Amino acid sequence: MSQLPLTREGEATAVALVVPLFDFDERGSHALKRLNEENTDMASSNLSKRGRLLAVGGLASVAALTLAGCVSTDGGSGDGGGGGAIIVGTTDKVTSLDPAGAYDNGSFAVMNQVYAFLLNSPAGSGDVEPDLAESAEFTADGEYTVKLKEGLKFANGNDLTSSDVKFTFERQMTIQDPNGPWSLLSSLDGPESIETPDDLTVVFHLNNGSDQTFPQVLSSPVGPIVDEDTFPADSLASDDDIVAANAFEGQYVITDYDFNNLISYAPNEEYQGMLGEPATADVTQQFFAEASNMKLAIQQGDIDVAYRSLSATDIDDLRGDENVNIVDGPGGETRYIVFNFNTMPFGASTPEADPAKALAVRQAMADSIDRAAIADQVYKDTYTPLYSFVPQGVAGANEPLKTLYGDGNGGPDADKAAQRLADAGVETPVTLNLQYNPDHYGESSADEYAMIKSQLEETGLFTVNLQGTEWVQYQEDRAADKYPLYQLGWFPDFSDADTYLSPFFLPENFLVNHFSDDAVTEAILAQRVETDPDARAPLIENAQDLVAQHLSTLPLLQGSQIAITGTDVDGAVLDGSFKFRYGTLTKG
Repeated sequence: MSQLPLTREGEATAVALVVPLFDFDERGSHALKRLNEENTDMASSNLSKRGRLLAVGGLASVAALTLAGCVSTDGGSGDGGGGGAIIVGTTDKVTSLDPAGAYDNGSFAVMNQVYAFLLNSPAGSGDVEPDLAESAEFTADGEYTVKLKEGLKFANGNDLTSSDVKFTFERQMTIQDPNGPWSLLSSLDGPESIETPDDLTVVFHLNNGSDQTFPQVLSSPVGPIVDEDTFPADSLASDDDIVAANAFEGQYVITDYDFNNLISYAPNEEYQGMLGEPATADVTQQFFAEASNMKLAIQQGDIDVAYRSLSATDIDDLRGDENVNIVDGPGGETRYIVFNFNTMPFGASTPEADPAKALAVRQAMADSIDRAAIADQVYKDTYTPLYSFVPQGVAGANEPLKTLYGDGNGGPDADKAAQRLADAGVETPVTLNLQYNPDHYGESSADEYAMIKSQLEETGLFTVNLQGTEWVQYQEDRAADKYPLYQLGWFPDFSDADTYLSPFFLPENFLVNHFSDDAVTEAILAQRVETDPDARAPLIENAQDLVAQHLSTLPLLQGSQIAITGTDVDGAVLDGSFKFRYGTLTKG
């Protein structure tokens, strides 16, 4: 038996892991229409809107990411319903409430309130412990066994058994939505990999030995357990159908749902998970089209919490406002450019396809971008330069891009970029069609990508066609090969280097960018099964070194978690789980 037992009593050995996000039937066009019609001054009207709505291991946790997060007060659950009602503001948009159709921060923020997991993290920790499980452990090499608690039920009264668990993960692997998190289940070969010998037992048979990341996968965006009597087995459920069926088993249920405008939550009386009863019964989530309006709302006390995504200028300004508190959490967020290996210049499906020239273009871009200038001028150093695929502070992180590209010390070098293109026979200037998102990643994205365009064009080597698309449509388009180069950001699924490797660089990754390399795959899989942290770190470094030679993505910046609260709000917890839970918040 492996040394990785996870028991309800909290004898959890910290286990570390992998991969952040996306249902697009007609929702894309409906969402854009809805957002265009949305009131852009929601701050002044949110109270009336809210009133209308309510009326209707053996692996150690790693470095900074697994430190107990910054907590404004004790994050424990309360007596349910104490204190005043809480309004949480965000600019993050929901794409789907169906866990098989969403792999983004906005959707997962809602899921964390209303779904439960086999394993989860307590407030203030990035370590995983049993949630719906009574126990979970490796019972043989490549065999992970979960025992469920007795008497589990969904909020609609349906029993939650091992059959629902098997259904949940089989469904992810069957649907394989291009914007869903199913790629996190690469350790499973299909439905035959999951056994349910009785109503309380689930046995996962892993294809990569005792994969040290698997316990964390069960707590990640692919892990919310769904009701097999409610969700279709081979297609996505609509948000309205999910809410109507009350198919939830988390701390809260959704009582009213107005897509990307307002969501009302109430405690789930059937909840039996690790988080306990929520401290506040009355919680509303309000969505803002503009971060500036959300800033105004938190300053004026119209909302109680602002979480994702204020601009660096807004955050800097609010730090001097005595009417709010700033809650800082451990870092781990990354920002980067994705290259589509089919449609980028000289990509595999272009008329001028040439892998060597395509690589030279990616490398010349890496030579030309000045990360430090972007961090300073756009983000006022709330982000820092990132020279690898795993951010600093995570065990195994290194910085191969700093020495391989640019001036060898992290700065740009236009002459080196020019020589690289010339050696590959690439005529300049190279035309780059670069897409960015103006809403999901904060309003500063426009400034960030304007600076990237300027830096690239100033070399004389590139002509950049820069275009922005709003988030709901953006996610659909980028998975349909419409963007040769595009912006993404990453918010880790859990506190481990693998969350920055497996989701991005294994075959059939969530980027859907057609990158695959046997040596990279072998390196990533090797680090996942190494149980000795000291031996695992160099394997993680090797994987980064290999990816750095290909540049499937171009890392730019890394940042930290930040929440803004009113001075009468306590319990805002930002920790290494990267899950912001409303159940710890109190007011008054």
